[in-house]
Amino acid sequence: MNLRFVEAYYWAVALKSVTRAAEKLFITQSALSARIAALEEELGVLLLDRRDKQFRVTVVGTRFHAYAQRLLELQRQIKSELGSDSPRAVLLRIGAIESVVHSWLSEWLQQMRAAQTAFELELTVETTPLLTEQVRRGTLDLAFAALPAAGEGVRTRALAPMEMVFVGHAVLHPRKRYLLDDLARFDLLTFQRGSQPHLALLDVFRHGGVEPPRVHAISSISAMVQLVEGGFGIATLPRRVAERLAQRQPLRVLNSAALLAPLPLHASYRDDPTSTVTLAALEAAAAFAGLKPRRAASSKKAMS
Repeated sequence: MNLRFVEAYYWAVALKSVTRAAEKLFITQSALSARIAALEEELGVLLLDRRDKQFRVTVVGTRFHAYAQRLLELQRQIKSELGSDSPRAVLLRIGAIESVVHSWLSEWLQQMRAAQTAFELELTVETTPLLTEQVRRGTLDLAFAALPAAGEGVRTRALAPMEMVFVGHAVLHPRKRYLLDDLARFDLLTFQRGSQPHLALLDVFRHGGVEPPRVHAISSISAMVQLVEGGFGIATLPRRVAERLAQRQPLRVLNSAALLAPLPLHASYRDDPTSTVTLAALEAAAAFAGLKPRRAASSKKAMS
């Protein structure tokens, strides 16, 4: 039995799409369909119901999917124990929000490169809604976002949240302490409208009984920093990001009586029976995010 054909079928069922499975395996849709057809011919059964355009797995196909997972896991174990000392390159498609990119991502990737000699990176930097959707569709192997991804076969793990702070210009905002009324005199910059940091900022003013100032929604941390440097206003950023940027730019974390809700962080991924790289990456990322390693939970449990 050709395990490449088994792998093609496994991912087609896991992602509920021949197209997305072909994208993950970097082959054409017709090539993936041909592999599944060859597997069906060898087994003498139909694994997929092709009577209309909807993706449907037959009863036998559902049973074989469990066998396919076990076969791929066994193949991985055999290669690990008996294979060459020079493992083949493994591509890991990672997605992250900007807060992660500007805080611990670089150091974490350096550790990954040292620990996983065959590790190759494909990095996507996007907003949380786009990242969670890409994990669901199978176009990302691992994503770090403010919300967990949901979907059958998707697993998620809560990482340590990121403390949020007010950040101003080191010269233009020199006061030792800023009250909510003080902050209301400035334009404020935060993340996308409707995002957790944006809503948390509005909540601070609402609960404090202070009329909120003009709040500008900025999709880029780099753009926010440039605006603060230019004297446009005060930004809300994760503390780790602000302290790192302040080492080379005229920024300072403001001592404020107003406390912002922390930014939640979740790692979402799919189990891959052909590789342990994703789980190794998750464990290393958990350490950089400030959380001790523990077992991951299913997305259904994490969302409850």
